[in-house]
Amino acid sequence: MRLDKWINPNFLQSISTQLNAKNQHSVKSQQSIKLSVITQFFPPDYAATGQLIEELVKQLGLQGVDIEVFTSQPGYAFRSDTAPAIEWADQIRIQRSRTAQLWPGRIRGKAVNGVLYTLRATLYLLKAWRRNNILLLTTAPPFLPVIGYLAYILFRLPYICVLYDLYPDIAIALGVIPKRNWLVRLWRAINKQVWLKAKGIIVLSPAMKQQVVAHCPEVAEKISVIHSWANPEAIVPIAKRENWFAWKYNLVNKFTVLYSGNMGRCHDIDTMLEAAKQLQDEPIQFVCIGGGAKRDELIMEVDRLGLNNFTFLPYQDKQVLPYSLTACDLSLVSVDATTEGLVVPSKLYSALASGRPIAVICSETSYLRQLMAEANCGGTFDNGDSQGLAQFIRFLNRDPQIGEQMGIAGRQYLRSHFTPKVISQQYLHVLQQALFSDEVITMSQSDLK
Repeated sequence: MRLDKWINPNFLQSISTQLNAKNQHSVKSQQSIKLSVITQFFPPDYAATGQLIEELVKQLGLQGVDIEVFTSQPGYAFRSDTAPAIEWADQIRIQRSRTAQLWPGRIRGKAVNGVLYTLRATLYLLKAWRRNNILLLTTAPPFLPVIGYLAYILFRLPYICVLYDLYPDIAIALGVIPKRNWLVRLWRAINKQVWLKAKGIIVLSPAMKQQVVAHCPEVAEKISVIHSWANPEAIVPIAKRENWFAWKYNLVNKFTVLYSGNMGRCHDIDTMLEAAKQLQDEPIQFVCIGGGAKRDELIMEVDRLGLNNFTFLPYQDKQVLPYSLTACDLSLVSVDATTEGLVVPSKLYSALASGRPIAVICSETSYLRQLMAEANCGGTFDNGDSQGLAQFIRFLNRDPQIGEQMGIAGRQYLRSHFTPKVISQQYLHVLQQALFSDEVITMSQSDLK
């Protein structure tokens, strides 16, 4: 059958012309994005948010986006306490402000240090706004997106907010601020104005989107759910007997449960501790790598109880992570029930990349349960279900082949959904929408005749 008998040739030509125009427009859009990323944490800081942003900007840079990063000197967890004030890496300009270390490790200190960084970021933006045509701001520190609002009001500079954590909700959940405090009302009013003016809002889970929409229904259409990620090319499964890290810390001949990352106020550490108490007479070792507000409390409790099945190690250099993350038989991820839907554990994604089974401690309503079921890579346990967690550990210790199958499935799931390349494409789409949403090519009525 000849198509030209039924379709107007002019219409086919119009379709072809528009497709070519769209392709050229897409390429032009990528090349004309001049992005400024403002975030307090960035390598050599060990903070997970900083490491994720580093991988993201590298991927966006490879896709033709012009990028500069404004960050702080290391101040969270770091190998060295200084880094170059201005640095170029992979054609990305990195500028670091001074940092303050007032009351380190305490909520008050983090708040003050965050305010000081935000003020420095404001001064940076007043000087640098002409070099960029869009901003990407994280909630590290929580009030940083306010700068985006000011940039839009003063310079009509569009901005996108990446909500890693939801404040003041977290502060309320942790008992830091009363729910009816005037500061909560002020904070939420500011959040609403910031979100309304933003060109895009990125959250890390469906539950976080629900929380934002509950506070500000008007922004529902501009919210994108984009997960965190891990690089399966950098983190590759390594057998424990071939892993120098496992040999160094005497983990080769013991079933090893690994908790790697921040042991903060938003994480459930108690369920892990109670499970370890039940397993203290079995050849099972718990390894906790990292820092956080609950780390010292956990060490004190382990010492008080006289448990000998715990090993505590500091944050590891980035080049060590492929070995530390695979020097285990089970990875552990947890979220405290009080902060469900307010935070997302980024350690989940590196655990998926490691090719090890995963145990997740979370509430019954957590989105993590669906994710784990889809990945078929381990088990989920209610907060406080230490007995169930201990039984799962015993089960995997008896049948390592099942654990190996879970690890393979988890890694395959990561490669399909949560790699830097996959996620950066989603970020790029949000950037393009924010900058070029008004330049949509549409068919005219004459094209349809």
